[in-house]
Amino acid sequence: MGNTVSCCVSPESSPKLPLRQPAERLEEFCTSTEVSDDNTVPYLQHISDRELPEELALESNPSDHARASTIFLCKSQTDVSVRDKRRSNHINHITHVSPGPLSKKYSSCSTIFIDDSTVSQPNLKSTIKCVTLAIYYHIKNRDSDRSLDIFDEKLHPLSREPVPDDYSYVDPEHKLIYRFVRTLFSAAQLTAECAIVTLVYLERLLTYAELDICPANWKRIILGAILLASKVWDDQAVWNVDYCQILKDITVEDMNEMERQFLELLQFNINVPASVYAKYYFDLRQLADDNNLSFPLEPLNNQRAQKLEAISRLCEDKYKDLSRAAMRRSLSADNLIGVRRSNAVLS
Repeated sequence: MGNTVSCCVSPESSPKLPLRQPAERLEEFCTSTEVSDDNTVPYLQHISDRELPEELALESNPSDHARASTIFLCKSQTDVSVRDKRRSNHINHITHVSPGPLSKKYSSCSTIFIDDSTVSQPNLKSTIKCVTLAIYYHIKNRDSDRSLDIFDEKLHPLSREPVPDDYSYVDPEHKLIYRFVRTLFSAAQLTAECAIVTLVYLERLLTYAELDICPANWKRIILGAILLASKVWDDQAVWNVDYCQILKDITVEDMNEMERQFLELLQFNINVPASVYAKYYFDLRQLADDNNLSFPLEPLNNQRAQKLEAISRLCEDKYKDLSRAAMRRSLSADNLIGVRRSNAVLS
């Protein structure tokens, strides 16, 4: 009321503010939360001013929020070979041209194949392949070579063998990354769930510290993520001195210092919600499907069928009990359940 533009003006003539990009909002948020230089007036920042807006938090911290897309899946989808392979598979599907011998197993009337990997019990070998493939795409499609000295293999070598001069320029192959991670997991007897948590910590480190995993630091970043994930996830964690038995030429002091700096860069945020874990698992399944990495399918035998039937019967009974309890709470009188109605007498 009293302004030059009121609610009575048509929507076409109402002024429209320009939309700001998330980076501009983040810059405005950071400048608004700075402490005042005026020493005469006491300044106490409210906790709501220190929290990032929801859209900025989702965009900057994908390892903390289940709705944000994972970084490795975005980097893998930008690869040209994946897009060409997906396009060729689509063309072959349309033209009904057989791409070759079928490598995937299909169920029939006599044999039923089921996936041996679940979100609660992933297959170890397939999960490590997918995690190392995600790291491979991180290295291959990195934006720059931002790093820290604690992760530089030239400054902190993992072995006594001389580091090649081109160690920071040549991207490692997927097989090399897989052999390195597989060796650590086999020697330390780590689980497949630990591999998924390792990937979560790795992407959280790249986001929080604004680093890039590159040829010069990929081994030490992976080692630090595995070291932290094994202590957080497994009940009987592997000690730092045990990794020195696996990697003969590394010292305990170096492992302790790398773990300490890794935690500081993570801002001591080692929490992995169940929703984030499930998102990374299914995104790894999507990555495997895009790169023709099939999870093993096992035939359904009698023992496995009886186990599945017992689990389904247990879940069915549990849900029946829950539904009955909910029905009783919703009724105003408990004696209305199971009341026998007498026949009406017409006079």
